[in-house]
Amino acid sequence: MKNLEERLGYRFHDPKLLEHALTHSSYANEHRSSGVTSNERLEFLGDSILGLIVAEHLFRTHPDMPEGELTRTRAALVCEDSLHEVALTLDLGSYLRLGKGEAAGGGRTRASILADATEATLAAVYLDGGFGAARSIVQNFILNKEREKAVDRDYKTSLQEYVQRTPGQSVSYRLVEELGPDHDRVFVMEASVNGKVVGRGRGHTKKEAEQLSAKAALEQMRG
Repeated sequence: MKNLEERLGYRFHDPKLLEHALTHSSYANEHRSSGVTSNERLEFLGDSILGLIVAEHLFRTHPDMPEGELTRTRAALVCEDSLHEVALTLDLGSYLRLGKGEAAGGGRTRASILADATEATLAAVYLDGGFGAARSIVQNFILNKEREKAVDRDYKTSLQEYVQRTPGQSVSYRLVEELGPDHDRVFVMEASVNGKVVGRGRGHTKKEAEQLSAKAALEQMRG
């Protein structure tokens, strides 16, 4: 657990809180007679703490942003994909306590389990060190990526809004190519409107490539 604490940048006064945060319901069910409980209650608390910290940050740093945009930005920052990315950065999967069946079934890499564990870990930090400690975790692992998330949201949302000006049009994205070695992978995505390719983009993640294909599509359609 010390390696995980180093990745987090936080040292627990009560290490059992972190252990609890990493205990999946499948493990708790197998060890119920020993009084083990799952991280589900911590996940519930962590979700609320995360939402509050992100909402407060957006409210204070974007005084001119309308309510609808605040809501969309918060959603992009606290969604499962975002939390999954945090879990991968922390390598949470290696520390999860899973039941035998869940572990054998790939639970350590399942996005939903990892995202839930991220929320539970945040709650454990909050209970152990207070709101300031929890805010630091969110700042370091989520809010520092706000600009990246915002860019991704803007291009895709803008393209969606642009094509919806004409009834009956829809946007889709397709992975068409993967290039380079595993440590330096490049993904190529195409954006299509009603099945017609209108933009292509490449990036080191599928999300980045999708974003850039939406950007290229907007530039082409707007002339």
